[in-house]
Amino acid sequence: MFLSVFDMFKVGVGPSSSHTMGPMVAAARFLDALRGSPFSAHGLRASLHGSLAFTGVGHATDRAVILGLAGFTPDAYDAEAAETALAEVHAKGLVLPDGLGPLAFHPKTDLIFDYGPALPGHANGLRLMALDKQGDVILQETYYSVGGGFVLTEEELAQGEDGEDGPSVPYPFKSAAEMLAKCAEQGVSIAELKRQNELTRMPAHKLDQGMRRIWEVMRGCMDRGLHVEGVLPGGLSVKRRAAGIVRSLEAERGMNLNAPHTINDWISVYAMAVNEENAAGGQVVTAPTNGAAGVVPATIRYWLDHVPGASERRVGEFLLTAAAIGGLVKSNASISGAECGCQAEVGSASAMAAAGLAAVLGGTPEQVENAAEIALEHHLGMTCDPVKGLVQVPCIERNGLGAIKAVSAASLALRGDGTHFVPLDAAIETMRQTGQDMSEKYKETALGGLAVNVPNC
Repeated sequence: MFLSVFDMFKVGVGPSSSHTMGPMVAAARFLDALRGSPFSAHGLRASLHGSLAFTGVGHATDRAVILGLAGFTPDAYDAEAAETALAEVHAKGLVLPDGLGPLAFHPKTDLIFDYGPALPGHANGLRLMALDKQGDVILQETYYSVGGGFVLTEEELAQGEDGEDGPSVPYPFKSAAEMLAKCAEQGVSIAELKRQNELTRMPAHKLDQGMRRIWEVMRGCMDRGLHVEGVLPGGLSVKRRAAGIVRSLEAERGMNLNAPHTINDWISVYAMAVNEENAAGGQVVTAPTNGAAGVVPATIRYWLDHVPGASERRVGEFLLTAAAIGGLVKSNASISGAECGCQAEVGSASAMAAAGLAAVLGGTPEQVENAAEIALEHHLGMTCDPVKGLVQVPCIERNGLGAIKAVSAASLALRGDGTHFVPLDAAIETMRQTGQDMSEKYKETALGGLAVNVPNC
């Protein structure tokens, strides 16, 4: 199974990769299936299950399904056009996807939140149906949004088809141990190993161009978040804080008042800026998910703006290294908060960021693997308990702390020679087992933890 750097880092829309991007992608896939079917549909219906039902409103899953059925996709999302389309669907009870004509869809009756047991395949399940004039189902598909914007049909999930099809790669690895062995055999870094695998899918100039775009979108998202103020949507009245924090940091720097620990505030504010944009439904990059989208770009920004000798020319090396680690976590455990809690989201992101930073700071493959392990190990057991089902509290601050841990993990790893007691593979497997044992209350259902202990009305 091969997971590309562009699988781990996808341009999309907030607030959630699994609850917003995934359902929108599923709707687009269903429309494609309907276009290729012999049936003539009159209307559409959708049902949300498991975590998609429990936190669907807070994560904008309802909007995502409606817009997806209307023909919108995450990578080409136009916020203004989306608002117009939503208003028309609610007013007319119709969606107008290309190539299918008007189809009846009344959000109040045709979008069903099923609060019963989750579907058997995954905590994030949805069923999409096409109806004839009598209201009978003529085509139906079950989709699972498995985290990071990845979507599988019921059949694909059963067959384990969650990797990209294509030619075989020269240096496949299913574990960190295999990855390190191949690096040693070839005398290359993790980024170089990953790059050679990527080049079986695209020429070098397209790979580099794509990674530059990923960083441009990450940085653009961060810059917007560092300047925009106001209150985030959703009803919690959470104020955006990044712009105010960065103003105070810049003022202190101008007066030469900075204490050494203030660097942590810079790292945090970079991450918070991204996640405030995500919470507002802005354009973000999954890294590896929307809920954890701030950790990797914040760590890159810390390196570029605060570490002497850093250069944007090496951002691709950072992203390739991070993607290699993220691919191992996704393949051997999960990057889905609904499946394994926040350890699978911010924990995975922190491991990816720690690895990327250690790499561009000159770490050996062994030191890079150690950095990823340290960061993941110290997120083990972290629950996903969003207040009111919104990707705001504790998610925004949690990204800041995840980035701080990533920097600390990379620094600690670089102080050693790469030998360490707990292998990354063991930490990943522990995360999988911990997630399996974790109560459903703490896996993005907003039924436990902070979600029930913090007043949210």
